[in-house]
Amino acid sequence: MSTNHTYILAINPGSTSTKVSMFSDEEQIKAIVIRYSRNKFKDKPILDQVEIRLNDIIKEIESWGIKPDAVVGRGGLFKPLESGTYRINERLIKDIHEGKLQGQHISNIGSILAYTIADKFGVPSFFVDPVSVDEFEELARFSGIPEIKRFALQHTLNIKACIRRAARDINRSLDDINFIVAHIGGGISICPVMKGKIIDANNAIQEGPFSPERSGVLPIYSFFLLCTSNKYSKSFLKKRLVGEGGLVAYLGTNSAVEVEKRIEQGDDYARQVYEAMAYQISKEIGAMATVLKGEVNYILLTGGAANSQLLTKWIKSRVEYIAPVLIYPGENEMLAMAQGVLRVLRCEEEAKEYK
Repeated sequence: MSTNHTYILAINPGSTSTKVSMFSDEEQIKAIVIRYSRNKFKDKPILDQVEIRLNDIIKEIESWGIKPDAVVGRGGLFKPLESGTYRINERLIKDIHEGKLQGQHISNIGSILAYTIADKFGVPSFFVDPVSVDEFEELARFSGIPEIKRFALQHTLNIKACIRRAARDINRSLDDINFIVAHIGGGISICPVMKGKIIDANNAIQEGPFSPERSGVLPIYSFFLLCTSNKYSKSFLKKRLVGEGGLVAYLGTNSAVEVEKRIEQGDDYARQVYEAMAYQISKEIGAMATVLKGEVNYILLTGGAANSQLLTKWIKSRVEYIAPVLIYPGENEMLAMAQGVLRVLRCEEEAKEYK
């Protein structure tokens, strides 16, 4: 390990890109987004994308001339896990290849990429706070019918990083504070966080507010009738739920910047749809306040869409009666991954083993 600095390589695969960053301690010193056309991986299984992405990452980081002390990859839809920083081991890689996960998502290969590159450099590899972190209270697991059990999937990485940052900013211990955190991005997670634990959350794929790309919770019987009407294909309905729901369905775009531009140009319908998203986010925050029995110290707004002053203004106006609102724009995933590894390397916490 370096004498003066610890170098952490962070890898975050997306559907048409791979984000790669090198950190010197907590300072990002190198970064690139390796982009791919939508046709590059069209109809290509996620695991079949590993070799192409791996070669592109290695080619890039070799040009940097910096040997990492550790490599961290984005965690995926793994089995339910405790919060923390985990060593990537052969058991996890085997489970990913065998599909022993909660679903298919490009983030699943983040650990494969990190593990392979770390092996090349002879250094350890990790993943931090995957979306499958499960800290739910038992009452949160009931759906309404015994055939369906609610389970924890949320934007854990940024949510945990955000509450740590807020606790530092207000100079209080996580063990002594309750938050409601709204991660607002392509998907939206709204979570009551009691003393550092996410005790409930809307499943960002099938519950909660509609988002730039997702439908959120729907009137269930009406959707049932839609599914059985024979008017729409299975693939169309699936895309309406995830990928082409929300703002995309109403306005044909997932870009908050574009929607706000339309609003500025006098598009009343765009304003109504965008404010409806803020309304639903606010309503979910209010619902999560009941999970904490009203004992909410702060509401945190984070994620890419928290950069929208118009959206956060609408939300704040509806929920600030519950608790003060703090805004931490952006997803900050790369830094959050590096910080998780640094906590282990600095012996501030122990690495967990995936079993």
